[in-house]
Amino acid sequence: MSDLLFSKKLKWGWLTLLFVILLTAGIRLRLLDVPLERDEGEYAYAGQLILEGVPPYVQAYNMKMPGTYGAYALILSVFGQTNRGIHFGLLLLNAATILLLFLLVKRLFDIFTGLAAAAFFALLSSGPQVQGIFANAEHFVLLPALGGLLLIFLAVDTQKPLTMFTGGALLGLSFLMKQHAVAFILFGGLYVLAAGNIEKNNSWKKVSANLGLFFGGVILPFGLTCLILWQTGAFEKFWFWTFNYAQKYASSLPLAVGIKNLGGTFPKIVNAHVGIWLLAGLGLVSLFWNKKMRRHRIFVLGFFLFSFLATCPGFYFRPHYFLLLLPAVSVLAGMGVGSIQNVFQNDRLAQKLKVIPILLLVSVLVLSVYQHRHYLFSLSPEKISRLTYGANPFPESLEIARYISENSSKEDRIAVLGSEPQIYFYSKRRSATGHIYTYALMENHNYAGQMQEEMIREIESVRPKFLIFVSVSTSWLARPDSIQTIFLWFDSYQQKYYQRIGVIDIFSNKSTVYCWGEESYQYAPRSPYWLAVFERIK
Repeated sequence: MSDLLFSKKLKWGWLTLLFVILLTAGIRLRLLDVPLERDEGEYAYAGQLILEGVPPYVQAYNMKMPGTYGAYALILSVFGQTNRGIHFGLLLLNAATILLLFLLVKRLFDIFTGLAAAAFFALLSSGPQVQGIFANAEHFVLLPALGGLLLIFLAVDTQKPLTMFTGGALLGLSFLMKQHAVAFILFGGLYVLAAGNIEKNNSWKKVSANLGLFFGGVILPFGLTCLILWQTGAFEKFWFWTFNYAQKYASSLPLAVGIKNLGGTFPKIVNAHVGIWLLAGLGLVSLFWNKKMRRHRIFVLGFFLFSFLATCPGFYFRPHYFLLLLPAVSVLAGMGVGSIQNVFQNDRLAQKLKVIPILLLVSVLVLSVYQHRHYLFSLSPEKISRLTYGANPFPESLEIARYISENSSKEDRIAVLGSEPQIYFYSKRRSATGHIYTYALMENHNYAGQMQEEMIREIESVRPKFLIFVSVSTSWLARPDSIQTIFLWFDSYQQKYYQRIGVIDIFSNKSTVYCWGEESYQYAPRSPYWLAVFERIK
């Protein structure tokens, strides 16, 4: 009889999980047309180049790891080179991540706690406060990271060498998506060490063997990637951007600024889903009073701590960084509901009240959905882009790219003076320079002047058909001490060789103004956010 009840419970658990995944997919389907933001544009352009046979870092420079570029190339090849295709790929990726989190928490505790954690993560990871509907690298980190941690947990329990090695390899793959994933690798290694000694009481020889298998798996994806990049001639650029420059970038902010950044971002994320975070707090407390939850205290506490550390590199604490924290928060919130369910299950007099944890779970989810109902169910994709990113020219990039595509050939090159790589992707025109972002040129480090000179040389050498100048502060992030060489050069260069043929004037309270051809010659932008398109005349 108990086996039959368990079978029915498992069946309803899977059906509920399927409902959660389909509901989340339905929300994301409505928003497939949301314009790409600039990080998505970078990954998409790099993925596009890979499909054309160009290795990463050869014609597009950035400090991001190449794994996300490869993942985008796969998505583009399967679902098409459009923003819709990218966001449909993200939909599937998010569904797989929800499934993995359910499997992990179900293994740790029970079906109900797993379902609660999966539902919380599905909602949190779609929210505006973490820019969840945009295909940022953090989404691509989470899938292999959760898969790796699930296998590591199983390997510690079963002592199967192949499972340990594969778990390490998945965590190594997560590092290839973004450097922040090193926090999950450290957690995995420390858990193998701690669990082997404390929980399993293994000998040091056995623990050392497990650690060897784990780190052997971790190193494998990175080693193979380095070998491929070396063979394609891209290794030197890869190493400079992802390690030399990235180290400068990650160490540029003092701790005091980091604390200020954290204080500006984190409360907004918590306030958006207060009920879930309160349950997470209850789940954290349950690790010390609930016998069932206490069994895996090392894993849960470690997972939460290192997930937070994954958001910390550079002390920038950008909203999408907190996607890396959401699985751990969801686990704790699921434990909060699960611990209440355990109380009712253990008391015969309370058996009739065991529906209370289910009602609590549903109430918290419904309240959070209601609070964000306009974002989730009614706002247009363009409106959501503007709501999330303000006057950044993400919707406008589609129209700019359309004009460029219609007035140039596939062989023509273009250059964007600003950080809008999505224009290259949309227009299917290659950049005249590898500097598809201009942030690094504005920062205070030893490479900034060299980067500006390199960008100038590359543009002058290629002589692109179109130049796009972006007069939007967030596309440059110029500082008072930023080197001004690139601006002085551009003023002289475009006047000598180019004619302005387009102006895009962006307003926060009304529609964007597009002026093309003769109409643009005398048009003076009236907002602080505008772009100008120039065509080469000699």
